[in-house]
Amino acid sequence: MSHSARLSDYRAALTTPGMRGPVVASLLARLPIAMIGLSLLLYVQRETGSFAAAGLVSASSLVGVAVGSIVQGRLMDRHGPTRPLLVSVALFSAFVALAIGAVEVGAALAVLMPVAFAVGLTEPMVGSASRALWSQVVPAGSTRLAGYAYEAISMEVFFILGPGLAGLLVTAPWAGTGVVIGAASMVVGSVWFALDPTVRGVRPTPRTRSLLGALASPGMRTVALAALGFGMTIGFIEVAVPAAAAQAGHVGVGGLLLSLWSVSSVMFGVLYSMKPFPRPMHLRLPVLLGGFAVLSLLLAVPTGLIGLGAALFVVGTLITPQATAHSAAIEQVAPAGTATEAFGWVVTAVTVGLAIGQSASGQLVESYGTGAAFVAAAVSGLAIAGLVWAFRGTVAAGVPLPKQDELALMSP
Repeated sequence: MSHSARLSDYRAALTTPGMRGPVVASLLARLPIAMIGLSLLLYVQRETGSFAAAGLVSASSLVGVAVGSIVQGRLMDRHGPTRPLLVSVALFSAFVALAIGAVEVGAALAVLMPVAFAVGLTEPMVGSASRALWSQVVPAGSTRLAGYAYEAISMEVFFILGPGLAGLLVTAPWAGTGVVIGAASMVVGSVWFALDPTVRGVRPTPRTRSLLGALASPGMRTVALAALGFGMTIGFIEVAVPAAAAQAGHVGVGGLLLSLWSVSSVMFGVLYSMKPFPRPMHLRLPVLLGGFAVLSLLLAVPTGLIGLGAALFVVGTLITPQATAHSAAIEQVAPAGTATEAFGWVVTAVTVGLAIGQSASGQLVESYGTGAAFVAAAVSGLAIAGLVWAFRGTVAAGVPLPKQDELALMSP
């Protein structure tokens, strides 16, 4: 398999027969992916006046997404994407309506948190299905890699636009406007994607029946570990940057500063996909994570907000390359028939890493200042990069051949 993509490969990927409809539909479905949770947080905060309550509700939704990405991924691998997506859309719509009703009547946290978890759990995982579709429709090679890179780059764009839209819509006369618009976009895009002829034509592939699913592969566990370190490093930084802006007396600048590393991530992501380094995937995963951690040390240098912004721009260059590498590595390590679930595990690993990093960063910022949080981001990233390096052989080995007694368990 080729490990680099040219600009012509991006054009070829996006114009592959049968892919235009799913690509456009997935854009609409995934645009609110970074908007739903934040809109819910801002909505609850406006209605309750409590950031603590809003944070717990948002965290519950995030946990739901982490669980749902695996459950839905396994169902889509087993039954194809159409039916699971349509069921999740129906449940998601119902739980969003229930969440809005609960907020409006002033329900207690004991009600809001489980409902928010259900919202996250049923959020349609079009991203996982879209990523898996490239391996079904596009032949292996640089064009497919360009498709994976496009997925990572487009997600980064959504993470730039989503929070901005959520912040804008919370100022509407009704604070729940962002939740409704985000959910409507996700529902329409998901139904469109699920009913597209190319998506409906996807059939399950033979798979090994294992309780571990995609994680039955040691290489897949190593990829998930790399994704965990990636999310953890980002989590530390995402809390420390707004804290640094607040300490400097410019609370509103925090979000703008974080958008700088998203911009450099998209720009460098395209260039990196043309000549990725290192080329072997088993080396690329630990090197990219380790490089990201080392660059994060630049954030700890006291240079004021302008210097912090410049450092974030530099650090951001290695975000999309890692996301693309995680996606491409799945093809090398995921057991047959588990591609969608495997991507769900990557999403979950990143989400868990974000939660760990954000919670620990908040404690460090309050006790020792933002510099300590930035150093912790680098240390945690380097530590996990070291583990990924130690287990790099599992990625190089790819998918282990099933044992003779397991062959009979292969589903038709």
